[in-house]
Amino acid sequence: MAESPLVWWRRQGLRFRLTAAAAAVLALALALSASVLLSVLDRALISTVDDTTMQHAQAVRVAADAGTLTSPITTHDGTIVQVIDARGRITHVTYGTDRLVPLLDAPSRAKVLASGQAALLDGRPYAMPGFLRVVVLSADGGQTVVAARPIGEIQTSLATAGRVLFVGTPALIVLLAVASWLMIGRTLRPITALRRGAAEITHTARSRRLPVPQSRDEVHSLATTLNDMLARLEEAEQRQRALVSDAAHELRSPLASIRLQLEVALGHPDGQHWQETAEGVLEDTLRLSRLAEDLLALARLDERGGVPARREPVDLDEVVRQTVDRYPEARLAACEPVVVTGDALDLSRVLTNLMDNAVRHTTSKVEVALSGDGVLTVTDDGPGIPEQDRERVFNRFTRLDTGRSRDEGGAGLGLAIVRETVRAHGGTVRLEDASPGLRAVVSLPPAR
Repeated sequence: MAESPLVWWRRQGLRFRLTAAAAAVLALALALSASVLLSVLDRALISTVDDTTMQHAQAVRVAADAGTLTSPITTHDGTIVQVIDARGRITHVTYGTDRLVPLLDAPSRAKVLASGQAALLDGRPYAMPGFLRVVVLSADGGQTVVAARPIGEIQTSLATAGRVLFVGTPALIVLLAVASWLMIGRTLRPITALRRGAAEITHTARSRRLPVPQSRDEVHSLATTLNDMLARLEEAEQRQRALVSDAAHELRSPLASIRLQLEVALGHPDGQHWQETAEGVLEDTLRLSRLAEDLLALARLDERGGVPARREPVDLDEVVRQTVDRYPEARLAACEPVVVTGDALDLSRVLTNLMDNAVRHTTSKVEVALSGDGVLTVTDDGPGIPEQDRERVFNRFTRLDTGRSRDEGGAGLGLAIVRETVRAHGGTVRLEDASPGLRAVVSLPPAR
C-alpha cells in the first residue's frame, strides 16, 4: 500500500521541510509577481501606443477640418493613417498605405467610433505582420480618420521579458533553496549538538549539561531551560537518594532492637520476662509505624508537587481547638476565628507535629495562639534552639540533640513535614526565640 503524500511529508526531516516550504512560497510569489509584471507592462505599453495613435488621429482630423491635408500624410513613428470621405473612398493616406481597401469597413468604423476606444486589428489580411491598434475619429464633411499602429515590437518585448522571467525565476528559486538549506542547517546545528549532548547523558553521568550556544536566540533559551530542568532532576534524585539512605538508617535501629530482644527471648526462654519483651517490641514497632507515616506524608507532598490534597474552606480555629484539647500540657492563649483554604487533615498534622516538638522539649507549659490574620504560634519554655540552627532543623532527618535517646526523640521529619505542608498552603513557617524557650510561627493566608 502506497503511503499518502501527507505521511511522506511528515516523515521528512525538518531541514528538508523548511527548505521545501520556503522554495514553494518563493516560487508562488515569483510566479504571481511575474504574471502581474507582464500584465502591467502589456497594459502600459498598449496604453502608450493608443495615446500616440490618438494624437496622430486628432492632428489629421484638425488638418482635414481645415482643408490642409497633405498627400501623402507624414508621420515619424510608423503610424498608418487613412482619411475616408462620406462615400467611403480613401482620399488621403500615409506613405505606403493601401489607397483602395480601408483598414476597417463601414460597420467596424462605426462600432469603434461609438466606443471611443482603440480596437485590436489583425494586420495579416492587409499584408501587415502582426496586430494593429486602430483609432477612429469623425471629421467635418462626413470624413472619417482611421489611424493604426503595429504592436509587433510590444509583443516581441513582452515575449522576451517572459522568457527572461521563465529562465531567471527557476534559477532564483534554486539559489534560494540552496541558501535556505545552508542557513537552516547552520541554524539547526546547535539543536544537533543538544541532541548529541542529551544522548551522552546517562544514569552514570547525571551531572553533565547540554551545550549552550553563544547566540542569544530561541535555541539558547531552550538549552538554558533544559539545563535548568536537568539541574532540578539531579537535585530531586539526590534528595530521593538521601531520603532513602536516611530512611534506611532510621529503620535499622528499631529493627535491630526488635531482633535483639526476640533473639534474647528465644535464646533464654526460661529467664525471660515476656511481657517486658512484648512492650519493648511494641514500642519499637510504634516507632517504625510513626516513621512510615512520616515518610508516606513526605512522599505524598512530593508527589503533589507542593499542592494541597484538597482546596476547601477550613475553620482553622476549630482545628486548633481540637488539637490543643489532646495535650494536657498545652494552654490556648487566644483563638480568633479565621478561615483558610486547604486540607483540614494536613493542617491538623502541622499543628500536631509542632505540639509534639513543643511538649517533648518544654519544661512546664506550652502556649498556643491563633490571630484573625492567620498567624498561628506554638510556644514552649524549653531550652530552645540556637539561632544558627533554626533554619537547618527544617531539613529532613535533622536532629540537633545527637546524644539524646532515639526513643524520646523523633526521626527528624516533623518540621520538614510542617514546612512542606505550610508552603503547599501558600504560607510560611519560622522559629524564633521566646526567652526562654522557642516559638514556632506559622502564617497562612486567610480565605477571601
